[in-house]
Amino acid sequence: MTFEKTNPRIVRLIGDLKAASRENGAPLWRDVAKRLEKPRRNYAAINLSKINRHTKPNDIVLVAGKVLAAGDLEHGVTVAALNFSSQATSKILAAGGRCLAIEKLVTEHPKGSGIKILR
Repeated sequence: MTFEKTNPRIVRLIGDLKAASRENGAPLWRDVAKRLEKPRRNYAAINLSKINRHTKPNDIVLVAGKVLAAGDLEHGVTVAALNFSSQATSKILAAGGRCLAIEKLVTEHPKGSGIKILR
């Protein structure tokens, strides 16, 4: 039994990611689209402490899911995700980082190079 995605934002994002992958020869976007096609309970839920551990200043991180506020961020990073908790957003901005929607990251980095995916 297969279920179709009902959230129009997710459906559109998956299509856009696949198109970006084809147009730019960037397998990263196809990988993210595949992750978003899975059931929502399989989406990543990443805490700031994990982002802090696995990044250096000015890194670009992609989370195919939600960013949560547990822990602290000690350096500025650009984080792109489907959703952010409000506290996570304020902590990222306070550390000198940026919060982006995945759609915005695709337009800023169409080749997908230098982006870390956390799960």
